[in-house]
Amino acid sequence: MKTAYPVKLDDSEQFEQTKMQYQRRFGVIAGYLPKDIGHIGKWLSDLVEASQKEKEKAGSNYTMAYSILEMKAMLIKSRSLAKEVADMIQEALIVHEKYEPKVKYTIKSLEDLFVAMNYILHNAPKFEPQVSHTAFPMSGLFVYMMATPSGWIVFRSQAFNDALRKILQAWCDFLDSPETLSVVTTASDGWLSPASVVANNLDEFVTENTKIKDPLHWGFKSFNDYFHRQIILLCRPLDGPANNAVVVSSNDGTVYRVARDVKLTDNFETKSQNYSLTNMLDGSPYTNVFKGGDVLQTFLSGHDYHRWRAPITGEIVEARVINGYMFSELKVEGWDPTAGTYSQGYEANVNTRGLIIIKHKDPKIGLVAVMPIGITEISSVKIRKANGDPIKIGDYINKGEELGWFSYGGSSLCLVFQKGAIKQFTVVNPNADVNSNNGPYVRVRAQVAIANTSLKK
Repeated sequence: MKTAYPVKLDDSEQFEQTKMQYQRRFGVIAGYLPKDIGHIGKWLSDLVEASQKEKEKAGSNYTMAYSILEMKAMLIKSRSLAKEVADMIQEALIVHEKYEPKVKYTIKSLEDLFVAMNYILHNAPKFEPQVSHTAFPMSGLFVYMMATPSGWIVFRSQAFNDALRKILQAWCDFLDSPETLSVVTTASDGWLSPASVVANNLDEFVTENTKIKDPLHWGFKSFNDYFHRQIILLCRPLDGPANNAVVVSSNDGTVYRVARDVKLTDNFETKSQNYSLTNMLDGSPYTNVFKGGDVLQTFLSGHDYHRWRAPITGEIVEARVINGYMFSELKVEGWDPTAGTYSQGYEANVNTRGLIIIKHKDPKIGLVAVMPIGITEISSVKIRKANGDPIKIGDYINKGEELGWFSYGGSSLCLVFQKGAIKQFTVVNPNADVNSNNGPYVRVRAQVAIANTSLKK
C-alpha cells in the first residue's frame, strides 16, 4: 500500500507533534518508557556518554559488531536512505534540545547512533526501579526519532528493517548468553533484587526451593531466560479444561480491542486502525476462512508473563514467523484524548509476528489463529513447546499448553476467530473515547470468550 508521508514541519510543530505522539507510544502505555518524554534525557545522555568513552578508551582497537557494520555498508550504498536517517536524527535532536537543553550527550550523527547501538549489543541492561525503560535500551535510543517525519519513513524501509533485524538478533544472542547473568542477581541493580521482586511479581515465577538451591541466580541461565521465565501454574489456573465452549487467553495482558465482523481487506493506516485479514495473515491459505470473524487483541507490560498458550484444543495447521516492521508507528494527526495504544491495531497488520493456527475438532469453532506481535526491540518471536521443541504442522495441542515466547519483554497478541465461532466475549471491550488504557486485565489460561459448540465436552 502506497503511503503519503507527511511534509517536513517547522521546529515548533515538530516539537508539539513529537510530544503528543510520544504519549501514544506503546512503550509508554506498557511501561517500557517513562510517561514524561523529558525523563528519558538523562538516561539517553548516560548511554551516549558511556558508549563514546568506551570508543575513546579502545582507540585503534575499537571494533563494531558485524551486524552494525552491515548496516553502515547498506547505508553507504543507499544514499537516499542514509539521508533520511541523518534527517531523522536531526529532527529528533531539535525536539530533544527543546525538552532538555542542558543534557550534555545525545545522538547527533550517524556515527553516534552506530556507537550507541554497538555499546548496547554487549551490555546487559541493569534493573533501575526509577527508570523502567532500562530493560529496553533500543526503545530509549530511538524514542526521539520514531515520531519524526523522517522517522516514519526510515522505520518503514524494508532495507533498514532487514539491517536492524540482524542487529536485534545479535543482541538477542548476547542476552541468551551466561555472561548476562551479571545483572540477574539479588544486588540492588539486579533483576532479582527486592524491588524487582515486587515490580515484576517474581513470587509468581520463582519458588522458595529454587531460591535456596541457587541463591545467586535463582536457577536462571541468562538475561533472556529470566525475561521469558516460566510461570508457577498454580498462579494461572486453566479455566474450563474439559469444556469446549470455554476459550482462554493466550497471554497475560490488558485488553486493547474486541473487533467483530473483520474484513478480508481494510484500510489499517487510518485513525480507526482496522484489521485487514489479508495483511495480518500474510498469505495464509486459511485467510478466507476468517472473513467476517472476530479479533481479540491484548497487550503485555514488562512485568507480565511473556509466554503464550493455546486458547483451544486442536491440531496445528500452520506455524511460522512473519518478518515485518519493528519500530514503525502510525502517524496520528493532531491531539487525541485517547492517547496511548493507538498504533497497536496498525502494528497487528505490519509488524514482525508469529502465526499459529489451531483447528478444533468441532466445526462450529473451526480455526483459531494465535498471533503474537513483536513491537520495537521486542521482536524475537519463538514458536516452541515448553520443552523447547519446535511446534510443527500436525501437532496436537491441548488448551492451555505452551506455544512459545517473546524474548526481552512483552508485546501484543491477537486471537482471530472464524465468523460465528464466538457466542460471547466475556471481557469488556474498552471505550476508546474515555482513555487509552482502560481495558480489563486478563491472565493467561483464563476464560475470555464462550464459543458456539455442538460438543458437550
